[in-house]
Amino acid sequence: METRGLDPVPDEERTGRVRALFPTWATANMTALLVTVGAGLVVLNGLSLWQVLVAAAVAPLISFGLVGFVSLAGKRGGAPGMALSRAVFGVRGNLAPGALIWVARWGWETMNAVTGAYALLTVGQVLFGVRSTTALVMATLLAFVAGSFLLSGLGLRALRVCCTWSAYLFGTFSVLVLAHLAATVPWRAVLDRPPGAVSAVIAGIGTLTAGGISWAPSGPDFARYLPRASKGGAMVAATVGGALVVLVPLVVMGSVMAVRTPQLALTRDPVSFIGVMLPTWLSVPYLIVAVTGMVLINALSMYSAGFTAQTLGFTVPRAWAVGVNAAISLFLGALLMMVASSFIDAFVSFLRLLAVTFSAWIGVFATDMLRGRSYDPVALMDTGRGGAYWYTGGVAWPAVAAWGAGLVVGLLFTGVEWFTGPLAGTWPGRSGLGWAATALVSGGLYAVLPRPGRPDGRP
Repeated sequence: METRGLDPVPDEERTGRVRALFPTWATANMTALLVTVGAGLVVLNGLSLWQVLVAAAVAPLISFGLVGFVSLAGKRGGAPGMALSRAVFGVRGNLAPGALIWVARWGWETMNAVTGAYALLTVGQVLFGVRSTTALVMATLLAFVAGSFLLSGLGLRALRVCCTWSAYLFGTFSVLVLAHLAATVPWRAVLDRPPGAVSAVIAGIGTLTAGGISWAPSGPDFARYLPRASKGGAMVAATVGGALVVLVPLVVMGSVMAVRTPQLALTRDPVSFIGVMLPTWLSVPYLIVAVTGMVLINALSMYSAGFTAQTLGFTVPRAWAVGVNAAISLFLGALLMMVASSFIDAFVSFLRLLAVTFSAWIGVFATDMLRGRSYDPVALMDTGRGGAYWYTGGVAWPAVAAWGAGLVVGLLFTGVEWFTGPLAGTWPGRSGLGWAATALVSGGLYAVLPRPGRPDGRP
């Protein structure tokens, strides 16, 4: 069980391998939500199969390219992402983006927990004809969240082992599903679909990218045990490669299934069509493996959320800080399963808001890395007034100002189910690129503003 919290990993304990990043980020994408999004790209965006392939291939190059780049900070500083963020925003200034990212994680974990619970319910229905009841819904949701919490509490070594085996199992069954679809799907109907508008392709890329970039602040968390001599290019390649090999097949799988049963892209149950489209001998083990992957996704997210909670002032061990996220995702998950009328609409809306939230931080943090930031392990843990990252009243005002400006601009371009910005009707807004505007504004503004110096004159 890992006991290390925010404190940076000393060089003598950095025995990790770059290749471990590949199964980690493969597992981070092993969710049936991607199948749902793939169905939505056909039904809602009107894309053809080839356009779906383009969107599914381009999106992880952008999103996990950013995740891989931000991960380099973990190798440099040996600390979790939101602890390293103190060097950029200041000890107190880091509280604002940290709190917003922590809240955003609640939503991601909730969406994933609901999907996992739906998958478990589908298995029960396919095997035993069990009908969903309120009690059964709550029981499956509780089991899913509890499993995620326990795995997260064990720490990074346990997560890496589980991610490796899960990636092998999920990959094997995904190949079987794709082979079955290749033999049974009416390919004439799939291939004869007319192409959609270019703007719809861009919107699809924007939606898929939005989910990936939410992992960026977590990147350093899984790279902090790597030796300083690890090659940055190899880290980025392993991160992008892990995402690509899972994301592309899942999105394509959903798009192909939706051609036969388009109404299932709009159902409240986002994974029921897997049980409908596949034979029992394949759908049941595939869903069980998928549930395992989704449990691990939530465990990875909760692992990072524990660090974020500690940077916000929760003076408890990381494993217990994770429990707060588990309780919140359980409550919100129950609410979503009982109340939401359209899961896919709620999910896409959430992704767009999530992307804006994380992009504001990414723009500033990534620009700060490009400006040659080095991380002082002692100063990162010093939250007092005399600390090197105290800056002005505990705040690095240029970074906070750039972050706030990017966040506001991104929301202006964002239109979702619950909120519509005044610029959402423009081309960037219609294409779901509010996150891109956010990153460009926050990063560009921070690049031209003077960076506050440390008392010792070091960067």
